[in-house]
Amino acid sequence: DIDKVYKIAGMDITFVTTAKTDYEAYALLKALGMPFREGEPPKKKA
Repeated sequence: DIDKVYKIAGMDITFVTTAKTDYEAYALLKALGMPFREGEPPKKKA
């Protein structure tokens, strides 16, 4: 019963990847269905 809940708990999850760049990590997590805020993704580095 939700009315009897004294304190709502949260959860933190950490993902560790072998991506070499922020762009690679972003692409991987996006492909796995992770939600991101609207905006520009990380720049692709040469």
